Amino acid sequence: MAASAARVGTRSGARARARVSAAPTERKVRVPDERKVRVPRCGEARVWEQGTGAPLCYLGGLRGLPRWPAFLDRLAARRRVIAPSLPGFPGARGHEELDDLADWVIATLDLLEASGAAGADLVGASVGATLAAEVAAFSRESVRRLALIAPFGLFDEREPVADAFALRKGEVAGMLCADPAKYEAFLARPDGEDEIEWQVTQVRAEEAAARLLWPTGDRGLGKRLHRIAAPTLLVWGSQDRVVPASYAKRFASGLGGLVQIRSVEGAGHMAELDAPDAIADAVLEFLR
Repeated sequence: MAASAARVGTRSGARARARVSAAPTERKVRVPDERKVRVPRCGEARVWEQGTGAPLCYLGGLRGLPRWPAFLDRLAARRRVIAPSLPGFPGARGHEELDDLADWVIATLDLLEASGAAGADLVGASVGATLAAEVAAFSRESVRRLALIAPFGLFDEREPVADAFALRKGEVAGMLCADPAKYEAFLARPDGEDEIEWQVTQVRAEEAAARLLWPTGDRGLGKRLHRIAAPTLLVWGSQDRVVPASYAKRFASGLGGLVQIRSVEGAGHMAELDAPDAIADAVLEFLR
């Protein structure tokens, strides 16, 4: 990591900025423990868990968690990482039962409680970061500290969020990751998974994300940001082509508690794939 951020102060509203650099990371990851929980209305959901120490819950991004990534493996070296599958994403179904924002927030709260992660530190990426922010706004006691990686939720016509659901197949990898190969590896069919079923799983995840976010991702979160009292880390890839990195300042200006911004050079929207070590280290430093 190229630089270390200034530590967040104790005065409400204090803000700090720092930049870290992406570095290539190629290594094998551990296999997480797996269990199942039941979520009212949505049914069964997979929960992956790895590591020891204070619990940290992670909500996955636009494609969910098709596999255990290097980012979570690094977090699990120092924390007990709990990664439940959101409705409709790999490892869970039930998104068709969720009609509006309130349904999604309630389902996420139910999932956190069923997973044993309510009241823990909460980390989210992209769509998962949006739901993490909504949970923190609606249910302050459900989150101790918050780390958001490129969340959706705001929209400015002068610098619009890209329509991630209108991309051609050949455009997706390069739009979501600065290194398309990392996206392709993350979405590769797992060993033993049926090819057709895997395609259905990916389409289902896209439908779930669109059901919550389409068309702009703005579901009124800006009106609720002031309710987020948990200390919050905002992380953005400098090459995010979906939600511009300038949105970090927009989010920070509306939050009601302590805020820190990290910019990761050379990373795209799925910065946790492009720069897993840099993102994980920034999150661990902030949450300690």
